[in-house]
Amino acid sequence: MGFGDPPQQHPPPRTARSASLSALLGALLSLVPALIFGGYAFVAPAVFIAIMVLSFSVVVVRGFQGGPPEPVAPGDAGAAGRHVVGPPPVARPNPVDGWVAARQRFHHLRSEFADYECDPLRVLRLPALADASVASTARFVDAFAEAQGLDTDRYPGPAHADRYVAAVGLAGSTWLAACDAAERIRLSGMTPAERGTVERIIKLLTTARESDSEPERLVAYSLAQSELAKLDRAGVVRVPRLAMAALDEAARRALPG
Repeated sequence: MGFGDPPQQHPPPRTARSASLSALLGALLSLVPALIFGGYAFVAPAVFIAIMVLSFSVVVVRGFQGGPPEPVAPGDAGAAGRHVVGPPPVARPNPVDGWVAARQRFHHLRSEFADYECDPLRVLRLPALADASVASTARFVDAFAEAQGLDTDRYPGPAHADRYVAAVGLAGSTWLAACDAAERIRLSGMTPAERGTVERIIKLLTTARESDSEPERLVAYSLAQSELAKLDRAGVVRVPRLAMAALDEAARRALPG
């Protein structure tokens, strides 16, 4: 307590409370003989005295119990038993962790895109995904190129990393949109003759992969290469270079040793 501060008032000790309550109870009990043996002449005064004593008891007991607790302002240490617990501190995300997660997502996307471009069968079944003249595919190609240009082996700093994370997110969303569009389109934009040629090449490639006959595999690969090259030159199906290279490699492996 500082100099000049008013003295603090403390509630009566527990022993004083007990003594006061005992005295009040004794006073009440002392009225019982008067009520029983005093006759009617003492009934009214005794009842009046009892009511006064009971009222005084209620006031005293309430005073012992104390009033409502005082509000505790935030940050006030207060007296003992008035400890205020604030919200736990919120940990800030590490920007390096976000960049690492985005880089993992982009490498997975790049692997998935490469798997498509290296598989002639997937290209023939979803040709719109290899055609940049399709709007959804063009958006993906642009977003992928942006993310590829921002990809680095080491953390490039917060500004570059934020751009990279945003570019990877856009590349991922446009890839899903392009895949959905290609699934809907499939071969619907081709003439019946062009669809027939694509379906024939698909059968040839399936035979070349699954046949146990070596001569049959060789013939199937040869015909598939020739037909696919014609479709590519005509612009019916835009065959990625990786798909043609994979087909050439598979045909060479099918040759007798």
